[in-house]
Amino acid sequence: MEANYLQYLLQFKRPSGTSRGVLLDKETFILTISEDGREGVGECAIFRGLSFDDRPDYEEKMKWLCENINQDACFLKEELKEFPSIWFGYEQAVQNLKHGDSIYFPSEFTEGKSAITINGLIWMGAVGYMEEQIQEKLEKGFHCIKLKIGVDWESEHIILRKLREKFSKDQLELRVDANGGFSKEEAVIVLQQLADLHIHSIEQPIKAGNWDDMAELCAKTPTPIALDEELIGVIDPEEKKKLLEKIQPQYIILKPALAGGFSGSDDWISLAENLNIGWWITSALESNIGLNAIAQYTFTKKNPMPQGLGTGALFVNNFESDLELRNELLWFKK
Repeated sequence: MEANYLQYLLQFKRPSGTSRGVLLDKETFILTISEDGREGVGECAIFRGLSFDDRPDYEEKMKWLCENINQDACFLKEELKEFPSIWFGYEQAVQNLKHGDSIYFPSEFTEGKSAITINGLIWMGAVGYMEEQIQEKLEKGFHCIKLKIGVDWESEHIILRKLREKFSKDQLELRVDANGGFSKEEAVIVLQQLADLHIHSIEQPIKAGNWDDMAELCAKTPTPIALDEELIGVIDPEEKKKLLEKIQPQYIILKPALAGGFSGSDDWISLAENLNIGWWITSALESNIGLNAIAQYTFTKKNPMPQGLGTGALFVNNFESDLELRNELLWFKK
């Protein structure tokens, strides 16, 4: 086998706001593995400022993988354990090499027979912009909307109140993602305000790493809490188990590029289900290459909840997509 990689910079169509700042572009790396005239493609989807493996020697490790591509997979996994997004790209490329075309996980999804229900994502911005996005999602038939919050809670709270006045919890499921934007004291108040509006869940209300505070919030919260950034960088299986047993969240959010690829996500799902903790999968601003692979993997997990998958429509210079969004359903274009 031979392997090569390409660095690629995805450009946002419109600056996208989160509680960590405004995103203008997104760096990524495309890995190609070739063997006997066949080719497998994967995306090593590093997320600068968020990924555990955002470090100076990242590209050096990409080169190392290409030079050692014929080593045993178990050896590579151990060597790449601190580079989950590179391992994620490797897993994709190997799966694609095996199945060909743009297939990673063959299923009824890749045969065009079944689809994945996704939530509509609303990016932070001025109130008018957020309301414009919400209206667009509702017109497209979304029944589950996720809003980024934690920058201007007063305005965000008003938007949520207006939405709930128009649509009951049975008509519209509302999720919010704080990206660790609140202090523990603020979170206690916000969690009650969200409960009053019948919000489905809140992702990462406080910053990751505060296990005691998060455990206390999860134990008493009137609104279900989902861990997101909290999982990033937790590699050791025993440490993963310890985290979930300690915090006992209502849900965990799995981003394969940040959670150690598909095998790492499988580990988290197994642990969560043993502890009766719910979960769903989300993308993390991957290009259409990584998004396609995540969607195919997600379908195989048979989780009926709306999943947090993107549509690849955020970037002006994305790769050709194998996915198509019809209303709130993500289909594979056979």
